[in-house]
Amino acid sequence: MAEDCPTQLIDGNGQFNVEGLENFTRTTGFINCGLSYAVVAVMGPQSSGKSTLLNHLFHTNFREMDAYKGRSQTTKGIWIAKCLGIEPFTVAVDLEGTDGRERGEEDTAFEKQSALFALAVADIVLINMWCHDIGREQAANKPLLKTVFQVMMRLFSPRKTKLLFVIRDKTKTPLEYLEPILREDIQKIWDAVPKPELHKNTPLREFFNVAELRQRFFHSISPGGLAGDRRGVIPASGFSFSAQQIWKVIKENKDLDLPAHKVMVATIRCEEIANEKLKHLAFDEFVYPAYTTLLGHLRSRGFENFKTRLEQLLNRGEGFAASVRSCRQSCMLEFDRGCTDAAIRQASWDASKVPEKLIRDIDAHASSVRSAKLSEIIAKHEERLSAALTEPVGSLLEAGGSDTWASIRRLLHRETENAVSAFSASMVGFELDDSTIDRMVQSLRTHARNVVERKAREEAGNVLIRMKERFLTIFSHDNDSMPRLWTGNEDIRAITRNARNASLRLLSVMAAIRLDERPDKIENLLISLLMDGSIAVQSSQDRSIRTHTGPLASSTWEEVSPKDTLITPVQCKSLWRQFQTETEYTVTQAIAAQEAHRQSNNWLPPPWAIAAMLILGFNEFMMLLKNPLYLLVLFVAYLLSKALWVQMDIAGEFRHGPLAGLLSISSRFLPTVMNLLRRLAEEAQGQGRPTNEAPTAPQSLFSPSFKSQSQPQKVSSTTPESSVSSNLSSGDDGE
Repeated sequence: MAEDCPTQLIDGNGQFNVEGLENFTRTTGFINCGLSYAVVAVMGPQSSGKSTLLNHLFHTNFREMDAYKGRSQTTKGIWIAKCLGIEPFTVAVDLEGTDGRERGEEDTAFEKQSALFALAVADIVLINMWCHDIGREQAANKPLLKTVFQVMMRLFSPRKTKLLFVIRDKTKTPLEYLEPILREDIQKIWDAVPKPELHKNTPLREFFNVAELRQRFFHSISPGGLAGDRRGVIPASGFSFSAQQIWKVIKENKDLDLPAHKVMVATIRCEEIANEKLKHLAFDEFVYPAYTTLLGHLRSRGFENFKTRLEQLLNRGEGFAASVRSCRQSCMLEFDRGCTDAAIRQASWDASKVPEKLIRDIDAHASSVRSAKLSEIIAKHEERLSAALTEPVGSLLEAGGSDTWASIRRLLHRETENAVSAFSASMVGFELDDSTIDRMVQSLRTHARNVVERKAREEAGNVLIRMKERFLTIFSHDNDSMPRLWTGNEDIRAITRNARNASLRLLSVMAAIRLDERPDKIENLLISLLMDGSIAVQSSQDRSIRTHTGPLASSTWEEVSPKDTLITPVQCKSLWRQFQTETEYTVTQAIAAQEAHRQSNNWLPPPWAIAAMLILGFNEFMMLLKNPLYLLVLFVAYLLSKALWVQMDIAGEFRHGPLAGLLSISSRFLPTVMNLLRRLAEEAQGQGRPTNEAPTAPQSLFSPSFKSQSQPQKVSSTTPESSVSSNLSSGDDGE
């Protein structure tokens, strides 16, 4: 259809041409004009030249009356056309003329309907009238104008309609006389119209602008233009629907409820605008990322709320699984509410991945916290187990008794069961499956066993020290735990054997881990081969070992798993050899102390020496009895010898060795003898002093002063290691 070809909008029977109007809006581009358009309608008596006026003003192509064929109805119904050469886009509406003879009595109804339609859709209404009709009643369309004003009162809205009175066929009466008459008539009509209380004093200019035609249709909607102050304009895209609804309401005569209609039109138009904006929104490169960013913020806030609430519940001692469920439910509910508020339902944007990501984040955090809490609980119970087992196991191993491993097994079982019971109670709030709990309990049992094994291996590394401590404790203390005094009555051989036997039992206890209650022969084997099978040490320079150590040449024990072996047979043999070497000195010192004690308490010669002297010295003894002077000489010689012994400190001189003692005695012998003789001489001279002098008590060799000088010093003698045999197993105990 050509742009200048008019379209019948409403036919003579009042039928609305919906398809024609939509085709008109598309082909002319009217639908894309938005608010930048104007609608101009013309109304007036039949055959008054309305179509001709529009064609001349807007270069339209409405059908005109042929005056040569007579005066008759030309335009039937309502027609529209695009105004050419006018900016902005302008639509011309040509109405059927009023006061026509063709319609007869129905004329009044249709002309009111068409006039009302024109006022409802047009921004500018041209009222075409003859000059000589001004001042008349019917010819001047006063009843029609009255109806229009009444309807406009009902249609009152922010919208304004421009009324242009076009006066044609000017007479000799000057225009300045005609204009006041026309304005007066219009004002009378306005004043006579019943108005609502709100608008009783509202002037006519608030509803209509009465002006003459001055060729101002260019940019008519711009400020200052013909329709520059229009209000409540419907966008071009909604014009078709609006026009249909307006005509429908007019035809149905529903008390001309056009305000409700406007609400409906506004609602529909708003939906169209919303859909249009939504369409742009959906394809806007900035808006969708903003939407996803908002969802991301909602997800982050929900995740942080979950972490905070979960921590608070756990700090109050709530169950872990119940706390996770409660926090997840509340956080997801808040997140869903936020997503609902942020969602644009018409956009159909898929946001399902965001809550899925939040759920994954929550589950991952819950799993992480659960693992941390479980690890903390497990570590706490393992630490308690370690504290409950380490020192007691060490004490039991150090004691090294026959029931050491039985006691360790009882201790391990008791502490493990206590820990498992407490651990199982702390797992209730996590709602774990039985297999997981069983696996954790088994791990706890394994840890307890590892603690015992680790402590056993640690003690096995110090077994030589423990053996020597055990040996010294038994060897150096009696049954009442009192230190031994080696007086010569002790059986060093038996004491040494008991001490070594205890140390060997300790070695057998440390040789293997016995947590499975399997019997073994380690102790019997070590005692039979190392104690009874004998290690004989011939001398300190030549310690040759004669023993049958075949079974001890192995690296494994019979009936003992390699993983439970702490000290191999070969290592036991080596440790025993080192142990004997390092404890020999202690035994030697005891033997030497015992011998020294015997010598210090035995001043008589041995019985055999006394018997020999009696047998061999019989003749000398008889000679002394026959000549008592020899006894005096021997007694004097004894006294001199005793004096020399004390003065020269013979025992003290020999403390530093025989050679040093002999050299010292030889150098001091002559001066000491001369000193004794001089003192004897002085004693003799003292007896010949005058009698008037105070007598002086004679000092003999046995005077107190001399005796005090001649008291023997206590000698601490030791027997060198080389002079004592250490072969205790051969039966020589030093006696």
